[in-house]
Amino acid sequence: MTALSGAALLDRIDALAAITAEPGRLTRLYLTPEHRRASDLVAGWMREAGMAVAEDAVGNVIGRYEGEAPRGPALLLGSHLDTVRDAGKYDGMLGVVSAIAVVAELNRQGRRLPFAVEVVGFADEEGTRFQSTLIGSRAVAGTFDPAVLDARDADGVTLADAMRAFGLDPAAIPTAARRPQDVLAYAELHIEQGPVLESLGQPVGVVTAIAGATRMAVTVTGTAGHAGTVPMALRRDALAAAAEMVLAVEETAAGRDRLVGTVGRIEAMPGATNVIPGRVRFTIDLRADTDPVRAERQAALLERLHAIAERRGVTIATEVLHDSPAVACHPALMAQFAAAAKAEGLDAPELPSGAGHDAMALTPLAPVAMLFVRCERGISHNPAESVTAEDAEAGARVLFRFVETFTDVTP
Repeated sequence: MTALSGAALLDRIDALAAITAEPGRLTRLYLTPEHRRASDLVAGWMREAGMAVAEDAVGNVIGRYEGEAPRGPALLLGSHLDTVRDAGKYDGMLGVVSAIAVVAELNRQGRRLPFAVEVVGFADEEGTRFQSTLIGSRAVAGTFDPAVLDARDADGVTLADAMRAFGLDPAAIPTAARRPQDVLAYAELHIEQGPVLESLGQPVGVVTAIAGATRMAVTVTGTAGHAGTVPMALRRDALAAAAEMVLAVEETAAGRDRLVGTVGRIEAMPGATNVIPGRVRFTIDLRADTDPVRAERQAALLERLHAIAERRGVTIATEVLHDSPAVACHPALMAQFAAAAKAEGLDAPELPSGAGHDAMALTPLAPVAMLFVRCERGISHNPAESVTAEDAEAGARVLFRFVETFTDVTP
């Protein structure tokens, strides 16, 4: 069984999945005992693969395999080791174990490349504990916001205090930042988290861009009243208005290639069976792989929502909760991934990523690229998340080809 064996990769995925805070459910959050155990396990695999291992100031675990000349610039590979609550076991983890397998295979062959290879197991990408995503990769990119240190988890523990309890020094976070001259590029293998590759019958795909996202909260205000005494024609029902607005979100995004719109949460108040809702709050998530499309659709949607409100005699207030730009993968690196797939006898289609990834945080540091691996029915962030051994091995072999034939694209 070689390091790139799909069965070996899935065995390691299972070993990581066994490290959880909740029996029967995979939950592994940043700066917890489970984080420590997962990092230690991954560090051991990195050492077995011939890497020197270190932990940086935010808890990322990093393995380095030197190139032909020591202390030279590195190609970074990796993904994240944290999870959402009740997670699937491949999200993030497949990228980490595949990258380690690539280095293990280089080491088995006794090969050194013209550059170093570093594998990073990012400590926090999901943001589940402190509601601040991409902590690990932002620190490496040098864009970590110190204000996040005051964020608190559900138990009231600040990020700064949790870091100290973990054995880290918040004041040392700037030391995690890498210099651009020391990083050639970042490449991340990840499950697709969507159904496109499965629909195309392809095990891998080359990512074109990571979608930009706008998240908004909409508050609709009408008039609460007695459910039995207010005639239908005289009602200012906030929930009925919000229902029409939810459909407007769907209609605004429908038929637009590479644009999606979602209402993920809605709350009606006062929330009594016999009271007409007087106030409703719901969320909107708009994503597209180009910012002009997202901005145009956001403006069109807001215009529709205000028109619905006026017609129904209610008012609305909107608040932008999050706004991140789309991130394009480097065309030359995309071409190198496509060539690597072709060398493995695979036709890797191009597709965007609707989900965020560590790669998007690393763009200020270096050119980035991503390879997607097919997952069953596109299910992710769910215990039903599933990848076959054959697809895992296909992804690892393409990643290996990419690394061994990598050409620097920096100016």
